[in-house]
Amino acid sequence: MRNPFSHEPTGEHAEIDVAGQAETIAALHGPDPAAAVEAVLAAPQRHTPPVLCALAAALFAGGRHEEGATWFYAAQLRARFDVMRCADPTVGGAVAILRERYGEPINRWAFTEARARLKVIVERAVAWDRATPHDYDHRWINLHGMGAFGVDPGAPLSRPEEEWPAIAEQVRADYLRGLHEVLTDLD
Repeated sequence: MRNPFSHEPTGEHAEIDVAGQAETIAALHGPDPAAAVEAVLAAPQRHTPPVLCALAAALFAGGRHEEGATWFYAAQLRARFDVMRCADPTVGGAVAILRERYGEPINRWAFTEARARLKVIVERAVAWDRATPHDYDHRWINLHGMGAFGVDPGAPLSRPEEEWPAIAEQVRADYLRGLHEVLTDLD
């Protein structure tokens, strides 16, 4: 009998492979992240939002602030999309975890030193997201919800794929609207 308090994913969730994601994040956080940075930049569409956040942090720490901020906001956007296309309503906390882990130095810089460029940076991230395929396993997000622990076995992991384009556009529109509201409030 399976232990109901186990932290191991069950069912289809157990098939979601995030080992490569974890290795890339570790390399980006390592003492010499240059090779990992270049590898991710060579094919960013193939990497999950957590990897893009780690990329953003590595770039930012290396003095490439605007580039790091762009990747951080692109990662946030994709993470929000992954949350919205996920059928498990309990996965939303993953976006907050990424923001808490990576966002503070980038947001502080963007909202103070780069405030005049912030709109351009975020619009660049949104344009990249719109033009670039999501060639990664979007189900990474499912491992952050209760469904991964057998709460609703057999439930679909994602909303129907035909809904995804509309969801993506709604997430982009909401993201840009939120940016404009924040900038208006700051003015």
